[in-house]
Amino acid sequence: MSVLLSILAVGIALYLILYYNVIRGSRCTSSVTLKGKTAIVTGSNTGIGKATALDLAKRGARVILACRSKQKAEAAVYDIRRESGSNEVVFMQLDLGSLKSVRSFAETFLKTELRLDLLINNAGMLGPGYTEDGFGMVFGVNHLGHFLLTCLLLDRLKECGPSRVVNVSALLHRLGSVDFALLSTHKDLVPGQSTWHNFRAYCHSKLCNVLFTRELANRLEGTSVTTYSLHPGVIHTEFGRNLKLWQRLFLEPITKLFFMDAERGAQTTLHCALQEGIEPLSGRYFSSCALQEVGAKGRDDALARKLWEPRSQSPLTSQSDNTSSEQSPFPMNDVPL
Repeated sequence: MSVLLSILAVGIALYLILYYNVIRGSRCTSSVTLKGKTAIVTGSNTGIGKATALDLAKRGARVILACRSKQKAEAAVYDIRRESGSNEVVFMQLDLGSLKSVRSFAETFLKTELRLDLLINNAGMLGPGYTEDGFGMVFGVNHLGHFLLTCLLLDRLKECGPSRVVNVSALLHRLGSVDFALLSTHKDLVPGQSTWHNFRAYCHSKLCNVLFTRELANRLEGTSVTTYSLHPGVIHTEFGRNLKLWQRLFLEPITKLFFMDAERGAQTTLHCALQEGIEPLSGRYFSSCALQEVGAKGRDDALARKLWEPRSQSPLTSQSDNTSSEQSPFPMNDVPL
């Protein structure tokens, strides 16, 4: 019995060490207020996106919840208004799996909102399927939709500078790669719909987030807009809602014990959005509210540039199925690059 108690005590001690040094994570220490500022947070009806939006609302920002589900987003608006005491929290519909929806959102926003100070590209998913435009759902939502959204809003960000673009990536970007042959054919980065293939597609999309941030910073040099990518930590949220039931049942106990909650998981996003003095670090990657080095592929400037250009080697102006440039699902003639 004494041996079992000793093992239990050691196990608890190790867990507490792990919790306080790793799981709990660091906190954003910025005390900046955001009165008169406007922020967009994608995927903000739940998880770290909702926690991020709540914090920004508490600081006085006007917060746009850019989400696909009207029902869930309106519930989140109610919660955030109640907890923050601010009525400057509104929902605008955005389906990142539809490039038409992305354009519609940007058009509506630019017509109805005068400012944009923070664009937080938070939404992410892991699951099967294809977007409305024929791209893999994981790639389309996690990277491509955010790419277009950011480009369409760049002029407003420049007008309202200093402003920031924050891209929520993940540590798993280190396992990612970019296959330009697949990118040019309206297919996902990895064919197939198995759990393993979806996981790989997720890793690839997170690498694209890092590369996008890196090249965006280069293109914005000399402007008042800065951009950052980040790993939020390992979070216990509704992110796995697209997983199968048996997968959720298996993972639920593990995630509750070893993963951060949403409020903790939002801290690095908030650090990148708010922390004073990090402007010279535009294009860099953060984790636990601190600068971190990305994986080797994430430091490849040539790869980052290639993800943007030439047009014929990316999905941004794919001409598959004999689609004319006027009909291309992702024409870039209206995007300020």
